[in-house]
Amino acid sequence: MSKPVGPYTPVMRAGDWLVVSGQVGIHDGQLVSGGMQAELRQALANLKALLESQGASITDVVKTTVYLRHIDDYASMNEAYIEFFGDHRPARAAVAVAGLPLHALVEVEAWAFMG
Repeated sequence: MSKPVGPYTPVMRAGDWLVVSGQVGIHDGQLVSGGMQAELRQALANLKALLESQGASITDVVKTTVYLRHIDDYASMNEAYIEFFGDHRPARAAVAVAGLPLHALVEVEAWAFMG
């Protein structure tokens, strides 16, 4: 798992809930190359590792928020997102933002229910 890029905890347990802080496509301390889909795949892999570190899996995810630097990446983001989640469809918001940490193109956060 990557070290956080700021003063926050990457994953917190609150009763039966896990809250995973926003993940960007960092691997070995650097943002991966290859564009938004490559960054999203890595961000989701980071998210999965954080969930698994707490005994959860992606099927426990009930809500995600995806932050995109460019809303024109929405359709492309959906492709990588579906590839990761398969038939599991958590509730989701996707929003365009002016900027993200490390100049990332995408960031994703999640809530998982362990009850």
